[in-house]
Amino acid sequence: MSLPQIAIGGAAPSSTLERELAQLFVDALNLETPAEAIDPLAPLFGDGLGLDSIDILEVALEISQRYGFQLRSDDENNQRIFQNLRSLAAHVAQHRSK
Repeated sequence: MSLPQIAIGGAAPSSTLERELAQLFVDALNLETPAEAIDPLAPLFGDGLGLDSIDILEVALEISQRYGFQLRSDDENNQRIFQNLRSLAAHVAQHRSK
């Protein structure tokens, strides 16, 4: 039996980094949704995962610790970076030091 995907798209996280980040979201935010059910193209805010700014702050702290770079709240690109799991994974891949 396959698990339903969260939000639109229906594409399960495909890259290793997308899977890691999906699990990070589940662990950091105590989500009941399994990581493999998170659609990498679904919005992180609103109708997608339904996260708020506090959730994103928690995730940003986890990413900073795990991947060795700082996500800043005043970054003008945050809306693009946190658009969905795939855009976040691309940003992490580009900036991580570990």
